[in-house]
Amino acid sequence: MSLTEALVALAIAVGLAGILVPVLPGSILVLAAVLVWAVQVGGGLAWTVFAVVTVLLVVGGVVKYAVPGRHLKAAGIPASTQWAGAGLAVVGFFVVPVLGLFLGFVLGIYLAEHRRVGSARAWPSTVQALRAVGLSILIELAAGLLAAATWVVGVVLT
Repeated sequence: MSLTEALVALAIAVGLAGILVPVLPGSILVLAAVLVWAVQVGGGLAWTVFAVVTVLLVVGGVVKYAVPGRHLKAAGIPASTQWAGAGLAVVGFFVVPVLGLFLGFVLGIYLAEHRRVGSARAWPSTVQALRAVGLSILIELAAGLLAAATWVVGVVLT
């Protein structure tokens, strides 16, 4: 294993961790690492691996929003509630580093649902939103793992 491959593997691992803990742009880091490898190695196989990784990550990025969004619509949670969660997640990220992202999201969803449906039904909606976020993370992680596996196959074949 060359130094480039070791550094790319490390960057991919950090990217996968960034998917689980959304402080780093995980999928973008994985894609950038594979791009560096493809430039370094060169050749048709390396660029084919990069193309496959790109497609996997783009499809994962689209699906990670589409599927949970559909689940939230089915649960009757409006987009305004989701935006409130996202807004407080951003604020929370800066107020309480790392954990604030999660805390702000949950608080934003809860407060928006509390205002919309009352205290008795706010928590079940919040739980549905948290499940959707978990599903989104799992979808992106699956795409990232498939991308990493594709890169490993490319390394073995080159």
